[in-house]
Amino acid sequence: MAYLREQKENLEVSYSINAIWEAIPTVIAKLNWKIEESNEAAHHLKVKTKGGFISYPSTLKIYLEAVDEKTTQMSMAAETPVTTITAVADYGRTSERIDQFVVALAKLMESGG
Repeated sequence: MAYLREQKENLEVSYSINAIWEAIPTVIAKLNWKIEESNEAAHHLKVKTKGGFISYPSTLKIYLEAVDEKTTQMSMAAETPVTTITAVADYGRTSERIDQFVVALAKLMESGG
């Protein structure tokens, strides 16, 4: 029996929406993930992560919204399919993938892109 494990995260970052939007493809490439859908007008992305030894890939949806010229609200929702067999080994993996993305993005932004 398979089901989806969901995780959500909301962050406010001190960078413009355009700076974050332009940095995300670089981060996704560094993580060896794939952008499946991209809506530049709405600043929404759908990304597929890599799977693990006994884990399925996650789908990460990223939503950006400008708070002001120098601040961006970033909402992320990740879903990972799990089975009764993989559920124990996969526990926390969905959250780790969000964290992995956020850390990689922060490092890129701090280094100046």
